[in-house]
Amino acid sequence: MKPMQQIRGISAVCLLAVPLALSGCGLFGSESASIDAPPPEVEAQMLQTSGGTTLDSGVFGPVTQEDTQTATKGSTKSAQGTASGDRTTVFLEDGNGLLAPVSLSLPKSKDASSALKNSLMALVSKGEYASSVPKGFQGVLPAGTEVSVTVDKSNLAVVEFNSEFNNYDPADERKILEAITWTLTGQDEIKGVQLWVDGKKLTEMPLQGTPLDRPLSRTIGINLPKQGPLLMNSSAVTVYFSTTSPDGIQYYVPVTRFVPAGQEQLTAALNELIAGPESGNGLEMVMTQGTILDSVDAGQNGVVTVSLTDDMFTDGKGVPAEMLESVVLTVAQNSDDSLVQIRLNGKESITDTDNVDYSKPVSAPEYLNEIPL
Repeated sequence: MKPMQQIRGISAVCLLAVPLALSGCGLFGSESASIDAPPPEVEAQMLQTSGGTTLDSGVFGPVTQEDTQTATKGSTKSAQGTASGDRTTVFLEDGNGLLAPVSLSLPKSKDASSALKNSLMALVSKGEYASSVPKGFQGVLPAGTEVSVTVDKSNLAVVEFNSEFNNYDPADERKILEAITWTLTGQDEIKGVQLWVDGKKLTEMPLQGTPLDRPLSRTIGINLPKQGPLLMNSSAVTVYFSTTSPDGIQYYVPVTRFVPAGQEQLTAALNELIAGPESGNGLEMVMTQGTILDSVDAGQNGVVTVSLTDDMFTDGKGVPAEMLESVVLTVAQNSDDSLVQIRLNGKESITDTDNVDYSKPVSAPEYLNEIPL
């Protein structure tokens, strides 16, 4: 990690002058309890579209071509003696107040509904799976919350909570919706989420009144930056930045950004990644100030080719792992789990600081952020 630490010392957080906007086809809310939720009419407009097209409901898919490899550390770890279904990725709150995907070892489930239930039970503060949550993370559902989940033929997850669910901090209302939605839509091809409490379908959240008249999907976004000027006809992309746990373990956090409408989605997402995170939110820059996006080519073979220029890595060796992994995660998030081929300074022969070879297309990991307890 020393090369990346040097880059972070050299690089300032340089944000692109892209206004954080409201989408005419899907509006998003706030990042954390310290950020005000959007006005009720904005929230309502956002959630009216959440049953439609999502960004990507399964970020961490397996390799789908024989000549590809899995490059990210989360994927490498999961390939070592971890059978499919042994781990579950849930979205927990970290020490910065952000939601992060964390892959936990949970009890094996007899069916899909039980697996979904277990994943939500891992979000319960001081719940039965609290011992599986690594240091520095916590669930966002109130202590004492009980859960049941059923899935209908349209892959809608119907979630019913007991009345303890209503005991959340009002400031956490958006964060709770994001954690539930992103946890469930990353599993079993779940396309949407509907919430019930004590046998009654929720049409709005109990405390702040967030409208729930339609199923939730990943169009609600996650970990939004502070709202800027409100502009219509904008769209949203989700990118992955890096940070470290209290024990010094590096992990990735998704952040939704608004970009002007009409931009090509992958290009916009990668430019936001290059721009870097907001200052003061605990996330770290994964690119250098000299990183330039030359082109993005979404080919017909299911591989997205990303061409970058960065004079710090002219030989293609010793490229920071965080830099390349964030590119893979961001492309997968915004392109239906496409495989990714990275070219750097015109070269495909690239090796990162973990000695991972990126000379062939790679996939996002099936399990991300396997953080030791």
